[in-house]
Amino acid sequence: MSVSSSVLESRVAETVVPIIDELARRWSPRSFDAEATVSDQQLDALLEAARWAPSANNNQPRRFIVARRGTHVFDTIVSALVGFNAAWAHNASALIVGIAETSSVEGDKRPYAEYDLGQAMAQLGVQAEAEGLSTHQMAGVEWERITAAFDLAENLKPLIVTAVGTLAPADRLPEALAERENAPRTRLPLEELVLVRS
Repeated sequence: MSVSSSVLESRVAETVVPIIDELARRWSPRSFDAEATVSDQQLDALLEAARWAPSANNNQPRRFIVARRGTHVFDTIVSALVGFNAAWAHNASALIVGIAETSSVEGDKRPYAEYDLGQAMAQLGVQAEAEGLSTHQMAGVEWERITAAFDLAENLKPLIVTAVGTLAPADRLPEALAERENAPRTRLPLEELVLVRS
């Protein structure tokens, strides 16, 4: 069963001025179609969008672990999820671990690596929306398990796991999660966010 167009329309952000469709439609669902798959071309497009994100001094300090549902790598990532994340993320078509490279191999610090990774993940999410996919970023993860499972070097800091897939109806979720899925989308008003504007 697909998600109705009226449900999709209800999730579009109510912005004070128009923004591009991909940003207005992007949200973080938890209900993913457990039968849907993501193609190599779609995954490549998401990663290419992340690759072309800006970074300080063009250091490009982001790395990724990409896993499709049904693989050992996917199951390894799912096993490290905690809380509500563990209840729904296994239905996603793919999981992507975003990793910040906090220093070069030579030991030069990269103080903006986490910010740069964030920009890459934001672009990945917008590209996913353009591809007709949904994403949900998660920080509720036992990071030491990810580090150990993938033998990550000391300068590689995993920070986010992003679920990628096709949206499914909210009623496929446990009741508590379905309520959160259907809750109104909110953001602080610009007046609270902008400290100075001249």
